[in-house]
Amino acid sequence: MENNILKLKQRFNIVGNSHLFIRALNKALRVANTDISILVTGESGTGKDIIPKIIHENSMRKHGKFIAVNCGAIPEGTIDSELFGHEKGAFTGAINSRSGYFEVANNGTIFLDEIGDLPLQTQVRLLRVLENGEFIKVGSSKVEKTNVRIIAATNLNLLESVKKNKFREDLYYRINTVEIEMPPLRSRKEDIHLMFRKFASDFSDKNKIPPVKLTEKAIAIIENHNWPGNIRQLKNFTEKLSIIEEKRLLSETDVSFHFKPNKASASLITRNDDEKAQFSEREILYKILFDLKNDLNDLKQITQDLIQEKAGNDNFHVNHAERIQRVFDQNNPLEIRKIEEKKSEIITQDIIEENLSLQDNEYEIIQKALEKNEGKRKKAAKALGISERTLYRKIKQYDL
Repeated sequence: MENNILKLKQRFNIVGNSHLFIRALNKALRVANTDISILVTGESGTGKDIIPKIIHENSMRKHGKFIAVNCGAIPEGTIDSELFGHEKGAFTGAINSRSGYFEVANNGTIFLDEIGDLPLQTQVRLLRVLENGEFIKVGSSKVEKTNVRIIAATNLNLLESVKKNKFREDLYYRINTVEIEMPPLRSRKEDIHLMFRKFASDFSDKNKIPPVKLTEKAIAIIENHNWPGNIRQLKNFTEKLSIIEEKRLLSETDVSFHFKPNKASASLITRNDDEKAQFSEREILYKILFDLKNDLNDLKQITQDLIQEKAGNDNFHVNHAERIQRVFDQNNPLEIRKIEEKKSEIITQDIIEENLSLQDNEYEIIQKALEKNEGKRKKAAKALGISERTLYRKIKQYDL
């Protein structure tokens, strides 16, 4: 078995000697020649995507297609069409019939990453495929057959999702015939320096620069770091050091400097409970503002109401209101038009200022939510009370 693991590492260019990691690889090899469904679990960034490839390449289906699908990246309205296909005219824009992944991957393997994000309706369709290999295209009544092996992965606790009625219990037990858990990087301390060296060497070869190396004390620092982002975070950290640091042999001081939180992160960590409560209130507020942002008429009405409220404390607005009343009494249409044009100008200016303020605050709250959750979009979206797709759109909009 040790020879098989060694060949596996060389073939897939992976490193690691920790007991938990080798155990996951062994389990993948043992189940490869079967057709049972596999559930790969583990935190985000632990390398769950390598397990399905290992299983497929060592199975009897290795000559068939291997298709990886990120369930969280496909909009809910189109995921059934992506997975199962659709007939011409099934929905607006369906100008031709289309084969889905389950039809294309017949006699192969489908890897459903982030399966916990599947809509409940799609979960029902998937359960039917798992039970008897049958599916129906969107817009069709014809039952079709497929022979695929399904490997799923998630960083969620699916049992908790079952309790919250976000994931079907029968589907959970159907896909979880064998569970392969990928350990977090903090449980693989003996592998951290190995991975650092690999990432540094890869980056060096790609960019034609000498690789960075660490002193013994610097190695101890990275091995004792928590690495909440796991392998992905370690890779980014290694590449950052390779670019920023001029020296090629880094001491503990050089490495420690890059673990210091920036001012924004420090302010988030040290703020008091009242500020946290205020942050929660802003989360609710901005959820509402997100919904209202595209409705200019509602926003205009809100701004007008605010201006009227200010009129009681603002002499300009008081005099302005009295002047309007006098003009109405005098029945002077020309003067009314001038004043109303001035009022419209004030309202328009306040609307522009309010829009800019909303955009600035929206940018700030999204940035703080991302920093608070260490860049994890799913957690940040949950904290903001919006969908991950909406957050992704906002990130692109503000270039965060």
